[in-house]
Amino acid sequence: MQKFPYRYLTLLIVSFVFLFSLMIAFLLHAGWWLVLISGALTALGIQDLRQTKRSLRRNYPILANFRFFFEMIRPELRQYFLEDDTEATPFSRNQRSIVYQRAKEETDKRPFGTQYNVYEAGYEWINHSISPAKVGSHDFRITVGGHPDCARAQPYSASVFNISAMSFGALSANAILALNSGAKKDNFMHDTGEGSISRYHRENGGDLVWEIGSGYFGCRNQDGSFSEQKFSENAASPQVKMIEIKLSQGAKPGHGGLLPGSKVTIEIAAARGVNVAEDCVSPATHSAFDTPIGLLQFVDKLRNLSGGKPTGFKLAIGHPWEFFGIVKAMLATGIVPDFIVVDGGEGGTGAAPVEFTDHVGTPLQEALLLVHNTLVGANLRDKIKIGASGKIITAFDIARTLALGADWCNSARGFMFALGCIQSQSCHTDRCPTGVATQDPLRQRALVVSDKAQRVANFHANTLKALAELIAAVGLTHPSQLKPHHLVRRVSPNQVKLVASLLPYLDAGQLLDQRQMARLPPVFGTYWPLAQAESFQPLTS
Repeated sequence: MQKFPYRYLTLLIVSFVFLFSLMIAFLLHAGWWLVLISGALTALGIQDLRQTKRSLRRNYPILANFRFFFEMIRPELRQYFLEDDTEATPFSRNQRSIVYQRAKEETDKRPFGTQYNVYEAGYEWINHSISPAKVGSHDFRITVGGHPDCARAQPYSASVFNISAMSFGALSANAILALNSGAKKDNFMHDTGEGSISRYHRENGGDLVWEIGSGYFGCRNQDGSFSEQKFSENAASPQVKMIEIKLSQGAKPGHGGLLPGSKVTIEIAAARGVNVAEDCVSPATHSAFDTPIGLLQFVDKLRNLSGGKPTGFKLAIGHPWEFFGIVKAMLATGIVPDFIVVDGGEGGTGAAPVEFTDHVGTPLQEALLLVHNTLVGANLRDKIKIGASGKIITAFDIARTLALGADWCNSARGFMFALGCIQSQSCHTDRCPTGVATQDPLRQRALVVSDKAQRVANFHANTLKALAELIAAVGLTHPSQLKPHHLVRRVSPNQVKLVASLLPYLDAGQLLDQRQMARLPPVFGTYWPLAQAESFQPLTS
């Protein structure tokens, strides 16, 4: 039975008051002021339901307008009485505003100077050039895959800014449709999340990265084990451009997940290959492998079964020796993934235990540096592309992340804002007010796919245009030229340093040269000798 739509209650009450006051006014020839007020509010509510630009007004007619009223009050009142513009909890008003402005193609300029304290420790900036460069196009791309040792390699030309993993089930059908349509419009990639490929991912034909988690959704046998046949069938789709094995995610690494049977609809069950109304479990660990060598053999199997499509894995960094063990397995087997996606501990998800959200998983900058440096030290960096995700919103976020070692960036919540998310943080309740993170058919109806798809495309395009302006000011022509020496960080009120001087960087092949072991930074000197290709456990003396 469909629940009563209480969010429309205000409109129903106002409409009743309008009709009742109209009747009284005719009978008593008085009270016309009430007719005018209630009539105006009723008309406003009907207009809210009919318009397609604002999901919140479609879901909460009349009431939503009060929110937009407070959005328009003077900046001083908003800052001092409602919310600090720069307080990122988890995303600041400024961060959300820049997405909304670029998605709607409104002006994204700001007057009166920065709102940040530039003399506070931690403040970062990028050095510009006296001789800015000319950048011909903002369509920045990098090639993933195509190694000569893969006879059937199908390299993919990826944008440097893409949609991070978000599953159908966590997001609504309309949200998935809009994201994929937006990716198609501006030619960038859309990660499916571990919920596999739904019909909503396929409808608009945008490029897909198929994420495969421990539940093997979309490629599983009845007992939950990996199915080569089902994988091959899905991976053969021309729409699937890359294969990503999910080892862990920044928001809740090492936890696994559960979609209760009450939320497993016919469509979700069809996409994931599970039974309707039964609990859908993502175990904390994979069953297809249990060692670093086993992981790489699984990478190689999926790359071959997919016909040579770029294949890699995503992880949040925890114990350093575990990632070192994977790199040692690459050296031992000669099997190299096409890419690695590093998910920072600040990453988000629809629902996670507070302890995991707040205190588990290495933050993106440290995790990215560990991965980048390890590959450099093992002479593997030129063979493997690195993606990165974790609170990436602006062109500066992208530039900083690429300068620290990534080849491309993914954003999840940024593209959710482009869809109209207002950070109500009700993703886990199925009561998302804008229809983004809900399976409620009435709530997601508020998200008009054609409108939001264009906003997704606009946000991507305008962010890359801003990135083009930024790197041009630095004197570069492509973001791949960004290096740590372009970044500066304030370490105290009266001291600044180049980021390159603050971070431990390895020389090419340094991990392979026993003579240089004494020069290794502590994390490498301590844990590299303990790592082993045959096990995720450290060696013990």
